[in-house]
Amino acid sequence: MTEKNLSKLEKLINSQLSSKVKHSHIENNELMIEIDEKNLIEIVQFLKTNDNCKFRQLIDIAGVDYPDEDRRFNLIYLFLSHQNNNRIKLLIKFKSDQTINSLTKIFPSANWMEREVFDMYGIKFKNHPDLRRILTDYGFKGHPLRKDFPITGFNEVRYSEKEKRVIYEPVKLEQNYRNFDFESPWEGTNYFKEIKNLEKDGKKN
Repeated sequence: MTEKNLSKLEKLINSQLSSKVKHSHIENNELMIEIDEKNLIEIVQFLKTNDNCKFRQLIDIAGVDYPDEDRRFNLIYLFLSHQNNNRIKLLIKFKSDQTINSLTKIFPSANWMEREVFDMYGIKFKNHPDLRRILTDYGFKGHPLRKDFPITGFNEVRYSEKEKRVIYEPVKLEQNYRNFDFESPWEGTNYFKEIKNLEKDGKKN
């Protein structure tokens, strides 16, 4: 898609949806449109049915987490028009307690994509037919792609020989994994110094 054609598409969308487009720009040969959540369904239907757009394939739905911002989450929808050889991205910024309209009635493929976003970020979708976890276990705690989710998780899974089944239990970190030595390796780390001192004391005795 050439820069000229993308500019024409951007002007068309802004003229047809002027009150509903918050911001638009072209970067890296891609058109990005920022909108409000309340206008999502109407704008997606326009992009799919308008003869100059024909974005009839939903490629992906991506989530982004900015925990320090008031509108913590971003959702980015990626669409493709095979007929016009165009791509477009829709951006929505919203608060953590907001619920987003599901696109499953317009694009059935959104079913699994929205379930993945729900599983990884905890974002909920209105009118989704089956909003369950899809990548983690149904009893999993937390949402792994949130920035405040601990790297080790809350629970660990292991097979118990005693109970003859897979069990969940709280993550337990050995204390020696919690100690970090940031001294210069050229001078020798503290634990190596301690070992050398012990060896010297042993030889003296």
